[in-house]
Amino acid sequence: MPETFDDKSQLRLMVDLEPVVAKELDRHLSMAKEWFPHQYVPWSQGRDFDGPLDGEPWSPEQSALSTEARESLIVNLLTEDNLPGYHHAIATVFGRDGAWGTWVNRWTAEENRHGIVIRDYLTVTRAVDPVALERARMKHMELGYEATHGTSFLHGVAYVSFQELATRVAHRNTGTASGDPVCERLLARVAADENLHMIFYRNLLDAALEIDVDATVRAVTDVVKAFQMPGHGIDGFLRKSVIIANAGIYDLRLHHDDVLSPCLRKWRIFERTDLGPEGEKAREELAEFMTGLDTAAARFEERREERRARQAARRG
Repeated sequence: MPETFDDKSQLRLMVDLEPVVAKELDRHLSMAKEWFPHQYVPWSQGRDFDGPLDGEPWSPEQSALSTEARESLIVNLLTEDNLPGYHHAIATVFGRDGAWGTWVNRWTAEENRHGIVIRDYLTVTRAVDPVALERARMKHMELGYEATHGTSFLHGVAYVSFQELATRVAHRNTGTASGDPVCERLLARVAADENLHMIFYRNLLDAALEIDVDATVRAVTDVVKAFQMPGHGIDGFLRKSVIIANAGIYDLRLHHDDVLSPCLRKWRIFERTDLGPEGEKAREELAEFMTGLDTAAARFEERREERRARQAARRG
């Protein structure tokens, strides 16, 4: 991944942006609502499992969720489980001092609620096999987390801007697909947190564009072209992501239209007139990639509709 500035320039940029971080942190704290995971879980549905308490073993018929919703919830939860790795990654990039450190710790505390509430819901409602889920968690976390989008500060801010929005979309659509009002309300609450996190990072990158536009556009382009969801290391992720995409929970069209494009519009990437040669080169690469992604999304939608039509014909 190409780096466009050295450590000194990165440090200067972080110093210049610290007042923005402080301002955005204050805004975030004024908008973030206190909530409690235990209030979103239908505890009355719970009963003992087999094991030391000699309860009822889990079996597939106990789950009321569709395969698509169940796979999406598992991916969402296992992604949230890797929080220690994400905390280490952003703390390494942003540091632990001043407003930067305060934000890192606040973000981590808020994110921790997401894994708590989703796991409690899945366990209490017996929506998934808890033994398989725990084994998947162990396997996924043992892999750790390593960023694939470049290690510079700007790459990090660009990535989390897109990733938080992608996570918001995935949570909301999973809730809708679940067919369970309790699950939908729970994931809407989680998605509201993700939205505020996205706004923080998106506004921070917007400010970075005013300080070093060429380096920032290069970072945005690199991240968009190499973007992977943080849970891509989950065992069976490709199979699960295909199921999720075919269900319309998260697919190429949503990634293009509801994640990448809104951020690029907010930053006025394709309208800016202040780019130098390097920024222009990066923007041309970005435009070419977005065009190709739009084409790929259209092809996927067309194939999906054909599959659905064939399935409907067989059922008819």
